[in-house]
Amino acid sequence: MALNTYTKSGNKATTATKLNELVFGVTCKNHDLLKQSYQTYLANGRINLSKTLRRGEVRGGGRKPWKQKGTGRARFGSIRVPIWRGGGITFGPIGEENYSKKISLSAKRLAIKQALSLKSKANSIIIIEDFIVSDGKTKTALKLLDKLQAKGRILIAVIDKTPQLILALRNLNNVILVQSKYLNTYNVLNADTIIFTSEALEEVHVWLGKQKGDKK
Repeated sequence: MALNTYTKSGNKATTATKLNELVFGVTCKNHDLLKQSYQTYLANGRINLSKTLRRGEVRGGGRKPWKQKGTGRARFGSIRVPIWRGGGITFGPIGEENYSKKISLSAKRLAIKQALSLKSKANSIIIIEDFIVSDGKTKTALKLLDKLQAKGRILIAVIDKTPQLILALRNLNNVILVQSKYLNTYNVLNADTIIFTSEALEEVHVWLGKQKGDKK
């Protein structure tokens, strides 16, 4: 599979870039692995802020509300029991829960390849020689994106994040800048358009184009 390559200025180049079939031509029989990788990414980024008070942590309730017998009411030793309003919470979150998940390295790589393959079939991938915004202005970056006809949520994969590039793209809510070695299933699947620089694409080919028996 070959795609048209764009120059640094956003014009179509005379040469085309060939995509590695081992990375962008993977057959996805079902979406189970993609779902697992997607959920693992979300779970590992989850911040546990939920905290409820148990019976022993609720303030007050040290005195018995009424005497044990003779009132006709049920026996209670504290107003902070879980069945009372304002009492402690039974089995609530305590702020120490671990929601992280694990996925093997081979499964993670395969999921990324499946996601990239789906995007390549949808013609959502753009190759550019280099994505440069020398003046660091958002207006310049938008002009280049318009030339590339990048629409929707845009994922830009580069080798290195330069200060000018970060400055130009940080205020664009629909654009995510990522180093190619940190590609993940979550960002790939959520992107409507994926832009690879030539160097970034080559790094992805080397990283994900490995077969069984190859060294890590």
